[in-house]
Amino acid sequence: MSKCSKAQMLTRLMPFMAVTFLQFGYAGLFIISKFALNRGMSPQVFVAYRHAVATVFIAPFAIIFDRRVRPKMTLSIFCKIVLLGLLEPVLDQNLTYTGMKLTTATFTSALYNVLPAFAFIMAWVFRLEKINLRSLHSQAKILGTLVTVGGAMLLTLINGPMLNFPWTRRNPHHESTVSTDHQDHIKGAIMVAAGCFCWAGFVNLLAITLKSYPAELSLTAWICLVGTVQGSAVAVAFEWNNPTSWSIHFDSKLLAAVYSGIMCSGIAYYIQGMVMKERGPVFVTSFSPLIMIIVAVMSSFILAEIMYLGRVIGAIVIVIGLYMVLWGKSKDQLPSKSVKNDNMELATTI
Repeated sequence: MSKCSKAQMLTRLMPFMAVTFLQFGYAGLFIISKFALNRGMSPQVFVAYRHAVATVFIAPFAIIFDRRVRPKMTLSIFCKIVLLGLLEPVLDQNLTYTGMKLTTATFTSALYNVLPAFAFIMAWVFRLEKINLRSLHSQAKILGTLVTVGGAMLLTLINGPMLNFPWTRRNPHHESTVSTDHQDHIKGAIMVAAGCFCWAGFVNLLAITLKSYPAELSLTAWICLVGTVQGSAVAVAFEWNNPTSWSIHFDSKLLAAVYSGIMCSGIAYYIQGMVMKERGPVFVTSFSPLIMIIVAVMSSFILAEIMYLGRVIGAIVIVIGLYMVLWGKSKDQLPSKSVKNDNMELATTI
């Protein structure tokens, strides 16, 4: 294989590698954040600290590397940034962490598999995703989305026999994890699903915003800064009579804030923006089912969460749907210049 073909192959694989890397990062977030929430950390304070850390981390890179490519800030762009900060850093994360506190890390990550369906529908509505019902790959994307949602519903609603693993027994975290699982299952599911809807709106609006503000680092810094301000206001409103909730020490709470801020806000927003410019929002969200599989394995070891046969079958169905969507998306990425020009013309009409 020539050096040129190797470089082309690496270029084609980079979006897949980058988004897969993000799923491992998000999986670690589910485990670490659940650990901190089980120990009494306020979800609202967690969100505020997360984006304060992210802002401090990403802002210097944005100032240095984007100084020559940063577009002029306009009122329209700023309004989009404010809405972006509200959708994901504030609404999505507050809903998700509150829902996770009422359920488990595995359940939350499993329910997040409705995200590709929400993102696909929104992308179609906003003309970010092309659909031709007569085309086989468009049919594959639609059917794959339905299969993914069906697998998520199967995983959520049907437990089946319990799978007993040696490492889930006699674990000190087992009691706290199971008790949280039975606090309010339905309420937690509704909150997580609402969070997915907000995140789907975020990734589609991010794809739109990048067209008028194509400076990924600066846009990430702005989103984190706005999210910090808005998230802090929400945290103060919820915890105004509990000032001790803001106290933080060298423990799991600090680890959760630092890890989530750097990895899952600063780095993740930047990588999402880079991949989204090339492949679109549906491609980014289509990999989210991988989070559930990673979290299910990690949480069984670390948090001793119980696994069920129904959830394993649901996971298999979700992976099948994921590959159907990815196959359909791969057929959209044709090498011909005419197709690329058509996509550019479509983007300019948004």
